[in-house]
Amino acid sequence: MAILQGFEEISTDVPTIKITMTVMESVLRFNKGTAEALGFPAYVKILVNAKTGQVAVQPCGAKEQNAIKFSKPEGKQTASVSLKDKALLDAVAKFFKLPEAPDGELSYQLVSGTLYPNEKIAVFTASEAVSGTMKRRGRKKASAA
Repeated sequence: MAILQGFEEISTDVPTIKITMTVMESVLRFNKGTAEALGFPAYVKILVNAKTGQVAVQPCGAKEQNAIKFSKPEGKQTASVSLKDKALLDAVAKFFKLPEAPDGELSYQLVSGTLYPNEKIAVFTASEAVSGTMKRRGRKKASAA
């Protein structure tokens, strides 16, 4: 058809899953999309690149050295994945500066990741993180009245 000469069809096969990592003082959180994009792995390795300030997440087997319990199986993972391992937090926190948070709030750094689907690896670059604060979740502590 002459009218459509030079036009190209748009591919709709581009992955639309958004993957994010949130760094807080006591937790490293990955959104459910990260678990989905990686295939809901039961265990992962968290790798850091000190030169580039990047954090990578790579699925692995349970018996591999430095394997960290990560996701429930597909359909069972209903929320984000929270990791609270102290050594992990210390290694990742070096790349992120958490802002001061007002009383009753938590500070965080949120960074979107890049998925490498062929390798099933997610990479997060610290320099692209955005800072913020949020209200504390869970039970309220009894205030001294």
